[in-house]
Amino acid sequence: MPHAKRIKFHIPYKRTEWRMQIKQLNSSFYHPQQKLWSVINTPEMANKIKEVFGKDYRNVESAPKGKRPYTELNEAESMIIAEVEKKIILKGYSAHTRNSYKSEMIAYLTYHRGQEIESLSKKQIESYIYHLLKKYRISESRQNLAINAIKFYYEQVLDKDRTYYDIQRPKKSKTLPNVLSQEEVMRLLKAPENIKHKAILTVLYSAGLRLNEVIQLRVEDIHSDEGFIFIKGAKGKKDRKTILSHYLLKLLRQYYIKHKPAYWMFEGASGGQYSATSISKIFRRAVTRAKVNAWATPHTLRHSFATHLLQQGVNLRIIQSMLGHSSAKTTQIYTHVLNINNKIVKSPLDTIMHKM
Repeated sequence: MPHAKRIKFHIPYKRTEWRMQIKQLNSSFYHPQQKLWSVINTPEMANKIKEVFGKDYRNVESAPKGKRPYTELNEAESMIIAEVEKKIILKGYSAHTRNSYKSEMIAYLTYHRGQEIESLSKKQIESYIYHLLKKYRISESRQNLAINAIKFYYEQVLDKDRTYYDIQRPKKSKTLPNVLSQEEVMRLLKAPENIKHKAILTVLYSAGLRLNEVIQLRVEDIHSDEGFIFIKGAKGKKDRKTILSHYLLKLLRQYYIKHKPAYWMFEGASGGQYSATSISKIFRRAVTRAKVNAWATPHTLRHSFATHLLQQGVNLRIIQSMLGHSSAKTTQIYTHVLNINNKIVKSPLDTIMHKM
């Protein structure tokens, strides 16, 4: 698609010389499940692909994911949405959850328009989820969100029996977090020339913050004397502390002298909070300039922070506390991305062959 982030293509198995050339291209990646290769979508990269394949290529425009149509709600449906919103507010859920659940429930109600919503069976609910998967090709996370919103309505708003928890969910993926090397992080943090942009990326990495936590960081949350950053009302409405880097503190002082933020540490042009979109753009420019992993996102810096701390031998419990994870199992995933190579671990084959 014209605005896709990457160009995907298939290379026949016998064309070894093509694969070798593609492997040399910056940002090339193989998708084993799709059996496709990809590179970042730029005119320059598209021309390089054409040079590799010569005349032996053809363009195939893939079909975009279908968009769910928006339909005006009738009075009865509007009352249901109002009841859902009321219950969400009473339970103290975040504004993001409120908007997500409302959006999913609107789609659910319009799909079942004309039916008795309160008495729909579990089988009918699963048929609706199947419809979303087949027609709109929703992601695993979107599938779980739709199920959570529907279950919230039946179990929390209507006080139905909790047997609705038996709704079929997708098998949970066991993917490893994307992590940058320490050298890549250093290049990335050096990439921005603007001191505000440099400070934002440095906070993301040095304190292991989520993007939204950086946006909500206040000037008063930087405790320079005690050496920590206070994160107020993070994910799950939990307060926590995380480390304040000595290097970051110097950088923030330089930034403060130049920009003098009033309340939020990073303010937008109008004086309010900096936007997530702006931070994402800053990060993308830095990734391009630093020539690091093109798949990286702002959250990759948080993953890298945790992994690098493990490599330094920092206790897993301390890392869990700084990241704000409720369960140690969430933090333990970083133990699986530590460097595994023959310089760290000796293969038993090498041990056997050495004895021979």
